[in-house]
Amino acid sequence: MSPIITGLDHFVLVVPEIHSGAAVYENLLGRAADWRAGGEGGVATAIFRVENTSLELMAPEGDGPVADRLREIIETEGPGLKTLAFGTADIETAHHKLTRRGLKPSDIVPGESANEIDGKTRSWKRFRCSDAETSGVKTFLIEPDAPLPVQAVDRSGVVSLDHIVIDTPNPDRALGLYGARLGLDLALDRNAPEWKTRFLFFRTGGLTFEVIHRLGETHDAAAPDRIWGLTWTVEDLAAAHARLSAAGFNVSEMRKGRKPGTTVFTVRDGTMGVPTLFIAHAGK
Repeated sequence: MSPIITGLDHFVLVVPEIHSGAAVYENLLGRAADWRAGGEGGVATAIFRVENTSLELMAPEGDGPVADRLREIIETEGPGLKTLAFGTADIETAHHKLTRRGLKPSDIVPGESANEIDGKTRSWKRFRCSDAETSGVKTFLIEPDAPLPVQAVDRSGVVSLDHIVIDTPNPDRALGLYGARLGLDLALDRNAPEWKTRFLFFRTGGLTFEVIHRLGETHDAAAPDRIWGLTWTVEDLAAAHARLSAAGFNVSEMRKGRKPGTTVFTVRDGTMGVPTLFIAHAGK
């Protein structure tokens, strides 16, 4: 039986202002935005498409309740990762199954956007699961009419998302949500005392959801999860390191990654509050 979820269609980073936010991420990722839309319902967006997902920047623009809500979020929480949107090939079946699995989805609604860059339009159908059932992380399922094409970049630019990190106070709840209810493939569940962390790895659509639980700390098991950080894949890590250094980012030294055959570096700041790692895999 085919899985309900085909991958991570996109995830949302809320930023204070769309033009400056997009400029930061164009420099960070080494690629231009693929889609720009502004003023629709008090929201402006910029989408960066990579091989296995898309990053959508979202900012308040103009007046209205949505713009006011975004400004409130930024004022109280700061900019950051707020939303997951999983892709599906059959939105009606997904809605039925997730209803049966207790995720209390909203009604399926259509959406449409026009690209300020080239005038093209795209449409989709989506629904939102109950925040209370998704551990406080805003979670949608979406069936787009067609995927955005992936633009080529040089070897210093980001080609894909290696993994996205979710921090949870309740790993057993996360096992139930991401594994049993959403149906992602559980690839790893282990404690790593040397890093004081329990790791849960789920695979979907060519990327990894790395759910982490800090060992040795006091947790409120009923507290929400949070989308914590990102690891971006590049072909040439040294070239990416040089490019970001020249662009003024504060980057660490390159070092061996935890996974054999990988090399990584950390982007220490300038990412709109998102802990960020760059990675290259040997032989790629």
